Amino acid sequence: MLEGECFSDPWTKAMFESEVGSPFTVYFVALAGDEVAGYAGMWKILDEGHITNIAVSPRYRRKGLGSLLLNKLIEIAEENKIKVLMLEVRKSNEAAIGLYVKKGFEQVGLRKNYYADNNEDAVLMNFTIRKE
Repeated sequence: MLEGECFSDPWTKAMFESEVGSPFTVYFVALAGDEVAGYAGMWKILDEGHITNIAVSPRYRRKGLGSLLLNKLIEIAEENKIKVLMLEVRKSNEAAIGLYVKKGFEQVGLRKNYYADNNEDAVLMNFTIRKE
């Protein structure tokens, strides 16, 4: 499963099954032929969106797919009148942080020892869609 290829503490199949179908979640997949090249998801809670996953297969990295997935999440957020997107990312994941910064996300905090598999810190990032 792609989740296991991308993350050291992957979600289980049951975790994904509990997410899919909820009116508060959005998940979609990017295909290359019959192969899953990537996927992304978020929670929609009133006027906030929380990005839960963006994963790109190692075979398709550095080709712009992560950027396309993030753009689609932003587009969906705009359609749903979401004002801010939030996410956590491993402090060591410089490629992802670079992508988020390039798209306009700002670091707003740090969760110490957030990731259970190695107690790594999570960088909290926000992207403001609508300023009112």
